[in-house]
Amino acid sequence: MGRDERGVTPQSEDFSAWYNELVAKAQLVDRGPAKGTMVIRPYGYRLWELLQGELDQRIKDTGHQNAYFPLLIPESYLQREAQHVEGFSPELAVVTHAGGKELEEPLVVRPTSETIIGEMMAKWVSSHRDLPLLLNQWANVVRWELRPRMFLRTTEFLWQEGHTAHADEADAMRETMLALDLYTEVARDIAALPVVPGEKTAGERFAGAVRTFTIEGMMRDGKALQAGTSHYMGTNFASAFEIQYTSEAGRLELCHTTSWGMSTRMIGGVIMTHGDDKGLVLPPRLAPYQVVIVPIGRGDQPVVAARELAGRLKAAGVRAHVDDRAHLSPGYRFNDWELRGVPVRLELGPRDLESGTVVMAKRLGDEGKQSIPLDSVADIMPGVLDDFQDFLLRRAVGFRDAHTRAADTWESFADAVTTGWASALHCGDAACEDDIKTETAATPRCVPLDGAAESGDCVRCGQPAAYGKRVLFGRSY
Repeated sequence: MGRDERGVTPQSEDFSAWYNELVAKAQLVDRGPAKGTMVIRPYGYRLWELLQGELDQRIKDTGHQNAYFPLLIPESYLQREAQHVEGFSPELAVVTHAGGKELEEPLVVRPTSETIIGEMMAKWVSSHRDLPLLLNQWANVVRWELRPRMFLRTTEFLWQEGHTAHADEADAMRETMLALDLYTEVARDIAALPVVPGEKTAGERFAGAVRTFTIEGMMRDGKALQAGTSHYMGTNFASAFEIQYTSEAGRLELCHTTSWGMSTRMIGGVIMTHGDDKGLVLPPRLAPYQVVIVPIGRGDQPVVAARELAGRLKAAGVRAHVDDRAHLSPGYRFNDWELRGVPVRLELGPRDLESGTVVMAKRLGDEGKQSIPLDSVADIMPGVLDDFQDFLLRRAVGFRDAHTRAADTWESFADAVTTGWASALHCGDAACEDDIKTETAATPRCVPLDGAAESGDCVRCGQPAAYGKRVLFGRSY
């Protein structure tokens, strides 16, 4: 089976090739000159800006404040928390020379900011009146990547990282779950990703955390994508960095801290959850252009009318764009915007203007092209876009549910993870998880928060199951 006329390998032939070709042809990214880095092009960066704006507003609405911390972290800071430095050591980029000479202490390019923010928290917190301290940072981080894939795993990527300090475990856990709820809401309501929120097993926890929670999405090849994580750190970092406060009773107490992050890999999740053999399929709430108007025919009249219509759509809150590239055929432009995932295309030619109509084509759906009154476009388009957003979410839910199977035997487990996820009882032992990964390439994605209570034996080793409910397993990115 060959490539289609837009030059994208079909998903069924090679999903990885489809993805790699699409992110380039849709003008989302280009490869950077340093291994594993990416240049995010304007169309791709606009996706990130829209996602960032939605999440940033929710973060601020819940009482957090944005700050910025240095890119370079003294190596000794990471070494203060043993699990943390051990977990990140293989991924660290370290600066040993600067200003023409060797540094007295190497500086780590931040892989995450718990340590530098912990140092600052220790300076800023002294009394219970200073708590909770609710901080968020939008930044880039560097984790040396040997097998890069654009948006999903790159040496440098963009993210937000929340870091908070609290008086006790209960308040810190409320914060941990609040962040998870924010991620779930943004993924579902903005990106149309029906993620599963849950807790990571002990073997999958973040380095230095007491508990790690995640949202897991299923891509259209059946693999899982970890789309955001929230961690309860206990007093581990407070002990290492002396983040302490004087309680109301006058006692010196350690703070309980959290950290949580969502990154540009969410864009990869959007691509792989909704895309098809024609290219991107973008949820309207994340689409740089929600509607593209293609004027057709000779003369200025269609272009003038298209621009006037775009103005009315923008006044109605719709991100509209006029593609007036007259040197390109209408067919080329139609295919181009299908490749780039625009939710709705409007075609406007002389005959349409004579009849007072415009032709509407949605990126997905069975309706085909429809002629609608030109005067009503701005009134109906917000509803059309909302319906398309809902359609994408329902489609993704249906795909996820159809590719998630309860597995009560090892044979059914091994079969389920070849095409999707297995829901199975698991002992929670890290050695058993390693055995499962060796045999099937599947890892425990999470213990779903809404999972039903269930007891029994581990699907792999037969030992008593942990967690009191089933665990989702799948191959992942």
